[in-house]
Amino acid sequence: MKRAGFRNARDTRLLAIAGLCSLWAVRRIQAQRSYPLRGKTVLITGGSRGLGLVLARQVLSEGGRVAICAREHETLDRARESLAALSPEVLAIPCDVTDRDLVRELVTRVEERFGPIDVLINNAGVIEVGPAETMSVKDYDEAMATNFWGMLHPTLAVLPGMRKRQGGRIVNITSIGGKLGIPHLLPYSASKFAAVGFSQGLRAEVAADGVKVVTVVPGLMRTGSPRNAIFRGKHRAEYAWFSISDSLPGLSISAERAARRILAACRRGDAEALFPLPARIASVVNAIAPGVTSDVLALVDRFLPEPSDRSRGRHRGAESNSWLSPSWLTRLGDRAARHNNQIAPAGGATS
Repeated sequence: MKRAGFRNARDTRLLAIAGLCSLWAVRRIQAQRSYPLRGKTVLITGGSRGLGLVLARQVLSEGGRVAICAREHETLDRARESLAALSPEVLAIPCDVTDRDLVRELVTRVEERFGPIDVLINNAGVIEVGPAETMSVKDYDEAMATNFWGMLHPTLAVLPGMRKRQGGRIVNITSIGGKLGIPHLLPYSASKFAAVGFSQGLRAEVAADGVKVVTVVPGLMRTGSPRNAIFRGKHRAEYAWFSISDSLPGLSISAERAARRILAACRRGDAEALFPLPARIASVVNAIAPGVTSDVLALVDRFLPEPSDRSRGRHRGAESNSWLSPSWLTRLGDRAARHNNQIAPAGGATS
């Protein structure tokens, strides 16, 4: 009995030592793979508001140089002013990422100011919300133009230089909607599926060139973005469920926490960053039992607003307020919208 107890204690110690050695080895490998952002040039598309703006703030706090682009000049100017208060290493350039020629000009201007682009974060995106019956082919075109082609054009513009230098990071912000189709978000999901597939395949093709492609697959984030999303059908009801879901703690994650996870994945060169927990669970269940996921989503769809023949136009979230939204249920999302430049501040002050 004593010998057995001694062996068990010894085995336990050996397992503990082996575990510590494994942990040390993993951390050593991670340290060797680390890609610090200090002194790096980081281009963030869609960087004037929401998650893109939060990412820009955090890159600057880590000592990086930041270039942001967006289509709306006024929003971009406010973002530039707020970022310039944190660091002089900021460049803001108006650009529509769906236009390949404009993207080439963007990259040229960034390189003229800061030198080669070390990190590209493809963050620009659009969201269309509503039943499938209310969506037109133009909605699908718009989603693909921004969420897929708007990711592809910047990637192709910076990739040759990264391959030549044998290093760099391309971070593609996709969505859990690119892992499973979400009802009332079909154009968005379709474009994000394309983005996920391209991002994963590209990572394999450029691995030998020292370039890491990181596919970010976030669930709901409190960025304040519903105000600038497009809603169809019963737009007030659609905006209510979307903005409330986007604000609930536990179901959604703050933009700041999301940005920290994204930049950590960028530094490590991870293949994928999937968060928060509800999104990870949904992705696993869908991979194991897609029929169960489909049944659950079909049940969810029954509670979503039905199509309306009287309202087939396009409405921004900011035009779709109701007694439910904004309300105490959207408090966290409303706060994020004010903080992340989703709305113009009263009196014209900068964000």
